[in-house]
Amino acid sequence: MSTSASVYDPKADLRRYLDIARDVLLWKLDGLSEYDIRRPLTPTGTNLLGLVKHVAGVEIGYFGDVFSRPFGESFPWLTGDAGPNADLWATPDESRADITGLYGRVRAHSDATIAALPLDAAGRVPWWPEDRAVLTLHRALVHVTTEIHRHAGHADIVRELIDGAAGLRPDADNLPDGGADWWTAHHDRVERAARQAPDGR
Repeated sequence: MSTSASVYDPKADLRRYLDIARDVLLWKLDGLSEYDIRRPLTPTGTNLLGLVKHVAGVEIGYFGDVFSRPFGESFPWLTGDAGPNADLWATPDESRADITGLYGRVRAHSDATIAALPLDAAGRVPWWPEDRAVLTLHRALVHVTTEIHRHAGHADIVRELIDGAAGLRPDADNLPDGGADWWTAHHDRVERAARQAPDGR
């Protein structure tokens, strides 16, 4: 092996995938009205701005409280007496700038935690069962990155339902370039296959 080869940095690799998910989630808000970023598009109320608000809370917890590095701001939707799903939608007095600005501050705080601690640094998750409550920064990075990518997938579907926009990233949509007619035919092809499939229950 060549000694001139670059040294692998697992923390930088994990950070790169975390940043991809964060950026995609925010990108899905671009060009939409206040109503469209807030309106629920599933029976469980999934909406774009609520997803950003939720992942801000996730990062506050896992890269702040867990490693005894509190974020320094408090929010009623993160308290124990907040109602169910209080972190998954925006109230009328919470603007897009409020929530995206909060997420920017949260990201900076999380990044400082990630930079300051080694991957094997141990933290404690107070909301996990006691026998699983201790985790490393490495595991926290994997956990949070996985969660934000999951919500970026939700955002991709919600955005497509709003205005048809879809894609992996602004610089690479990862979709066939077939045009509207191709997509209509593809949709119809998938629908026919679904109807023709045997009932295997």
